[in-house]
Amino acid sequence: MNQPKISIIGLGYVGLPLARLFATKYAVVGFDINKDRVEGLMTGTDSTLEVSDETLQAVLVDNVSDSDGLYCSANINDIADCNYYIVTVPTPVDKNNRPVLTPLIKASETVGRVLSKGDIVIYESTVYPGATEEECIPVLEKISGLKFNKDFFAGYSPERINPGDKEHTVEKILKVTSGSTPEIGLKVDALYNSVITAGTHLAPTIKVAEAAKVIENSQRDINIAFVNELAKIFNLMDINTHDVLEAAGTKWNFLPFKPGLVGGHCIGVDPYYLAQKAQEYGYNPEIILAGRRVNDSMGSYVAAEVIKTMIHKDVKIKDAEILILGITFKENCPDVRNTKVVDVVSALKEYNTNITIYDPWADIKEVKHEYNLDSVREVPSKKFDAIILTVSHHEFLNLDLEVLKKETSVVYDVKNILPVNVKNKTL
Repeated sequence: MNQPKISIIGLGYVGLPLARLFATKYAVVGFDINKDRVEGLMTGTDSTLEVSDETLQAVLVDNVSDSDGLYCSANINDIADCNYYIVTVPTPVDKNNRPVLTPLIKASETVGRVLSKGDIVIYESTVYPGATEEECIPVLEKISGLKFNKDFFAGYSPERINPGDKEHTVEKILKVTSGSTPEIGLKVDALYNSVITAGTHLAPTIKVAEAAKVIENSQRDINIAFVNELAKIFNLMDINTHDVLEAAGTKWNFLPFKPGLVGGHCIGVDPYYLAQKAQEYGYNPEIILAGRRVNDSMGSYVAAEVIKTMIHKDVKIKDAEILILGITFKENCPDVRNTKVVDVVSALKEYNTNITIYDPWADIKEVKHEYNLDSVREVPSKKFDAIILTVSHHEFLNLDLEVLKKETSVVYDVKNILPVNVKNKTL
């Protein structure tokens, strides 16, 4: 194979940082079906804030034929002469928590249209073990007319991006790699190893790499579910959960997980991918699904606790004004994908309350499009009967809640970041 020319399919939170990194050494064409996204990137601005304007502009090139650098496009013809295709599209679940592979299949169809002999297609999207070879490869073969492991090859290298994390960037996270043959595994590993300073781990098969990724987030999900259940128990016992965790954390091997709302594109989704595949093999996973049930219940639990506290303080519930601080799925990041804050909002609306969502990071149009909810990016000018801090954005640490509170207001701190004298209750 000649000098690698890489196409990154999908320029979101995962694809863009990877494309930028590879572009420091190779010719890279970033492909995305969202023309507005492509146009924005070519002006040197990343709306997801994962890559700084300065860093992005340092690798952008004006011509798709340049020998190195990043060119972004929504034109399939611009990726026709690439020899490595890396697919980084999202893999969500539907309303019944069943895996949705549509973006992955569509991306495979796109790659299949331009695939040539000798090319390598690498998937980074989180899937269940077997999905690459059982779902994606047949699409590539059908569309391209080429034969797998004879005319073209595949690899899998699961993404480990942590949105909003400026310390653990893509090059600083050890990368698991794999290939459809031992020789291709070495090529895929060498490609990533050339830019990943943290190093790589070559898994023996694609299925092993897929399984490794899906259990990373399932393990974390289960651990958070455990402390969420502890929070429910200790709340009944009038014990501060965070005080308990701080005390228990003094033991050297205690795992430091905290209770909270578990959303996002990975932890709140990946366990369902593993669970469905297990069920196809006739095994009903108990711990994995139990953890998901606990974590999926936390939005309604928070809402119920707020309402109980309001009743205890004789605050009228009907038509109460409630302020939600944060709608993104995590702090200091504009990502609203699969945010569980919407579960809190939905539950509170059932009590006929009036909800105001304030989030300085979230895109107002995106929140409206994804959840049909109105949000604001400026501090509201009125007072509220209840204030719920759901996301620990930096801006909320210095927010003067006194100007937002009524005399009998309830302040519920899901993230336990507010001073003790400010809040009435915490998760």
